[in-house]
Amino acid sequence: MNAFILSTDDTLRATVTRICMNRNPSIETLPPLPGMPKDGVPAASGKPEIVIVDAASFADGATSLLPRLGERYSQAVIILLSSDRSPEYLIAAMRVGVREVLGLPLSANELDAALDRLSSKLAISQQREGKVLSFVSAKGGAGTTFVAANLGHALSLLGKKRVLLIDLNTAFGDAPLYVSDIKPERTLADVCRDINRLDINLLESSVVRVSPMFSILAAPAEPDPGGDLSGDHLETIVNLARRHFDFVIFDLGRQVTSASVRVLDHSDSIYLVLQQSLPDLRGARHLIEIFGTLGYRREKVHLLLNRFESSAPLSSGEIERILDLGVDSRIPNNFEVANDSINQGVPVLQLARNSTIAKSLTDWVNRLVDTTIAGTASKSGLIRRIFVRGGDSNGAGS
Repeated sequence: MNAFILSTDDTLRATVTRICMNRNPSIETLPPLPGMPKDGVPAASGKPEIVIVDAASFADGATSLLPRLGERYSQAVIILLSSDRSPEYLIAAMRVGVREVLGLPLSANELDAALDRLSSKLAISQQREGKVLSFVSAKGGAGTTFVAANLGHALSLLGKKRVLLIDLNTAFGDAPLYVSDIKPERTLADVCRDINRLDINLLESSVVRVSPMFSILAAPAEPDPGGDLSGDHLETIVNLARRHFDFVIFDLGRQVTSASVRVLDHSDSIYLVLQQSLPDLRGARHLIEIFGTLGYRREKVHLLLNRFESSAPLSSGEIERILDLGVDSRIPNNFEVANDSINQGVPVLQLARNSTIAKSLTDWVNRLVDTTIAGTASKSGLIRRIFVRGGDSNGAGS
């Protein structure tokens, strides 16, 4: 692992370099290239995985430099060293991609602890197997929970993958009710309270087991869990879950908070769920802007049209043009099937295996499985498994 230090303070540079060298394994510090590029962003002699910025070395506290650093070193994690600890400054730093803010004068112990966290995160990202998919609503009532829960069930049934759905919709979370009649005994808040002893056994004992391959960690029972749901807690849960599940799905609801940003950081794909309406379109545009300020690549964000109708006045092509983003998936508008599924707490693939919604979910599973697992069953095989009479049509609770 290597780091690039941006500071005019020779003593600070020497301190940071010494801390990096004394680690096991050591972190190489990259020297800057001579000269200054036209965009004013210092260039490293290699590709840094960590960029450490001393805000005191810049007249404006590095606020104008940080967005351009994020663009140039998009694969790196940025650590900002600053004496300004105001909430406004910290939020502004987070929005331009900073993931750690340490105080000045610098504490060697604080920097070493931050490097420990980042080293662990980078090591996990290199060895991980499970994919993290996050679902965000463009507007209330977009149907995000219905989509996330039914995709989780479909991945477990058709793709034969171990799936964990984590309900982070703290205001209105009720994901287990969409696919099960089991009442949660523990919730995400309970897991966070026990974060210091969290292991896979504790996590497994806290979920609603919809089927042998599909589990749901329910949202907190209280509408405002407060400090129980911190970014550090969620990051710990993500890192553990992705080592034991093929897919980890998050239902984030509508709100993008400092805690949910940590989940989005670890997500392989972010699905923005919207319907064909102007309020949904406005909400989607606002969220896309937020994702841009957080430094997420456009390829990481996917549009998902729920209750899709080809004859709707606002077409999918118009939505793509306005948002400058392609539609990844379309869940057809079949109100009767969706309503029956929600009211009965039965997944669509179990309730109405020949419905247009079921076919859309099947196509989606094929694309997700084919792009993540080599040598899986062919598309025709998956379709036969659910649509041909006599195939495996068991669902939740089987």
